[in-house]
Amino acid sequence: MFHPACEQSWFYFCEGLPFPYLNSRINGVCLKGAFMFLHVRRLAMIILVICLGSSLQAADWPQWRGPDRNAHSDEHLASTNWETNPPKHLWTTSGFGEGYASVAIVKGTIYTLGNTDGGQAVIAANATDGSILWKKVLTEANPKHDHKGSRCTPSVDGDRLYVVTSNGSIACLKTDHGDVLWQRQFSDWGGKMMSGWGYSESPLVDGDRVLCTPGGPDALVVCLDKMTGKEIWACKASFEGNAGKDGAGYSSIVISNALGIKQYVQLTGKGLIGMRADDGKQLWTYNRVANGVANIATPIIDGNLVFASTSYKTGTCLVELKQDGDAVVAEEKYFLDFNVFNNHHGGMILLAGHIYAGHKQNEGFPTCVNMATGSVVWGGDLRGPGKGSAAVLYIDGHLIFRYQDGTVALIEATPTAYHLKGSFTPDFQEGNSWAHPVVVKGKLYLREQDKLMCYQVGVPHSEVVR
Repeated sequence: MFHPACEQSWFYFCEGLPFPYLNSRINGVCLKGAFMFLHVRRLAMIILVICLGSSLQAADWPQWRGPDRNAHSDEHLASTNWETNPPKHLWTTSGFGEGYASVAIVKGTIYTLGNTDGGQAVIAANATDGSILWKKVLTEANPKHDHKGSRCTPSVDGDRLYVVTSNGSIACLKTDHGDVLWQRQFSDWGGKMMSGWGYSESPLVDGDRVLCTPGGPDALVVCLDKMTGKEIWACKASFEGNAGKDGAGYSSIVISNALGIKQYVQLTGKGLIGMRADDGKQLWTYNRVANGVANIATPIIDGNLVFASTSYKTGTCLVELKQDGDAVVAEEKYFLDFNVFNNHHGGMILLAGHIYAGHKQNEGFPTCVNMATGSVVWGGDLRGPGKGSAAVLYIDGHLIFRYQDGTVALIEATPTAYHLKGSFTPDFQEGNSWAHPVVVKGKLYLREQDKLMCYQVGVPHSEVVR
């Protein structure tokens, strides 16, 4: 309630009426009460507008595949016809080192990793113009593995960020200047990759924890105190089946609450695994989707369902998690041969019961799959405007496909039919364009090795009406 003096000042200021007149009555209605009612309504409307404005503000992109690890952007496109109105190139800048890591963007700062003269480093830049703010080297030298360069997208959490270096370590840094608060080597857990392309995971921050996948025999996945790096638990896994190879894959952990049990799901060298969040106990595994070369794409979680796909002549699965007494089992709903659908490493999007992704190893053919049935709705053998695998992002009813050859395309996200809305060739292209695209505050960011490009794809933030 208003203090009487404040109430008097409020009405006098807002209405320009001497306070005594507000005690008058018209047809038995007290003007003071009437004005109080009007101002309460006005205040409610102001609060509503503020809340709506806040909800419309562009969200940050704090980690791999965005806030929910599903590659969904809440942004709105300025144009859905890139043939006649393609994105405007704003700037290209350099200083990001060698690598394929995508970017995290929080509160106007870009974070990524790259190989520099001194070693693999976390790099922070201004999101407005790409100017470098600071660099912090985490390795003694640049890691040696096939397709050299960084892989991990940093996970930003408040005033800290977490990264996995491609030679196998997890580090926690301050976001303001890059001070290293703690760092642990995967060799602490007997870490091992399934093959020789370097650790590619982006660590998962969950509450007071951070998780990563060293791939060790007694510590396939570890859960650490995010403030200190102290181990909370380590998961010793046991897979049934001969597919794949021991060790970490190239995927990143996602959260599931299937069957009312909070669990962490990861695609590893030996396939899918679900681990109880409380203590890291292995709940279930599924081996058939693993191949012996590289298991890469982040799994898709939908209730009690898990959708996963790998290339190298393997395929795609949908499993349903079910209770079997005290145990949890992964029941296969279907398995698609690799010729029907396989996603190499560009990622998959779940939208309204359909999976959208690039199909075929090193191809990225635009494809829509009915998740419930596994039937290909459209695509399959449809070549898009670019070549090579495609990294995919959902935005405003559309998909941004970034192809390995650099081509960036806009495709409508609808099961009705394949609708290409245009494409463009970026300002710069070098080697394999594998870094995933990110959109924040209307700007599309494309990492290409040492360079970062920025395009206007949404309504400029300053022009958004609140």
